[in-house]
Amino acid sequence: MDIMEAIAARHSVRVYKEEKIDGEIREKLDVLVREVNEESGLDITIEYDNPEGFDSKLAHYGNFRNVGNFIILKGKDVPDFEERCGYYGEKIVLKAQMLGLNSCWAALTFNKKMVKRLVPDGERFGMVIALGYGETSGTSRKSKDMSDVVATKGNMPEWFEKGAKAALLAPTAVNQQKFKMGLMNGEPVIKVDGVGFYTKTDLGIVKYHFEAASGRKVR
Repeated sequence: MDIMEAIAARHSVRVYKEEKIDGEIREKLDVLVREVNEESGLDITIEYDNPEGFDSKLAHYGNFRNVGNFIILKGKDVPDFEERCGYYGEKIVLKAQMLGLNSCWAALTFNKKMVKRLVPDGERFGMVIALGYGETSGTSRKSKDMSDVVATKGNMPEWFEKGAKAALLAPTAVNQQKFKMGLMNGEPVIKVDGVGFYTKTDLGIVKYHFEAASGRKVR
């Protein structure tokens, strides 16, 4: 599976099999996390074989079941912290998808008290991402049309259209897709459009999808 296939195949999954993530896949994920932390300045970690992270009333209310592994997005409190969490968290999510795993971003429905004990003093906490072998592969959600999010009119370069299609497949909080994209002096620009929950984190996720698909860096 390549990155484009991973983008198309990734859907939110909340119910998991009681199957451990094996050593080889763990090693590949851990290598990527180290690389991501070095590049981003974040302190992302993965908790394996720890069902306590989603053992709470909120998690059950959110229909999570058998979550034994999860990614913790955390790090120094820098101005673009939320966007970095979205960007690099999704980079890990798509790698996990390519390795045969499923995932789900979670901002509220997890065991906050337990997870926050794993965040060192002086660091900011972002979100968690459930990880594992899903009972299903999830289902796609209704997406906005290209015309709803692309501000630039007229013919688009092929690379831009490819990136925009991938951006529309990015997970966003309650599927709000509050972003706009376009071209400025021939370069891609993506911005938050409107007010909503976790829009800055969503922006990072959307930017990663666009860049992974188009091969172009977003401003």
